[in-house]
Amino acid sequence: MGGMPLNDMPWWRWRSNVRSALHMLSDPAFQQETWLAGRPGYGDVTDAVYRLVEDTWLDNWSADKYVGTIFRDAQEAQLVDVAVLQVLRIMHQVGPDAPVAAYIQHQAWPEALRAAREAHVRLATADGEDPDVPPRSLEVLALMTGAMDAPA
Repeated sequence: MGGMPLNDMPWWRWRSNVRSALHMLSDPAFQQETWLAGRPGYGDVTDAVYRLVEDTWLDNWSADKYVGTIFRDAQEAQLVDVAVLQVLRIMHQVGPDAPVAAYIQHQAWPEALRAAREAHVRLATADGEDPDVPPRSLEVLALMTGAMDAPA
């Protein structure tokens, strides 16, 4: 399932969800070709934000709390914190149920995209993956994080 070392971080499932969200939030071509086009299988902006903060509570506290469990070091955590704050600020302004275009056309979206890209590149590179491959579908993510423990 790709090059991500799934067993070298204690909370690798959470890391996988954070990475997936950052990947989608950082890729303008993906956003145009998938989210704006309504392509199924990848969720939307709200879904990506949910994956970014759902288990980690990064909307309530710093990613520093997870250095050694989800994030490898303070630099990863710092980059994730910046991306989370940028994206959440936009979400609070446009609303969680806003259409994808409302996010992408928001004046602060380019900065949020840049912050997510910096965090995504750092995490993907640290996991031995190419940060420029297209984002994985939610089905593939679910297989990676859930079905791997299921009996064959």
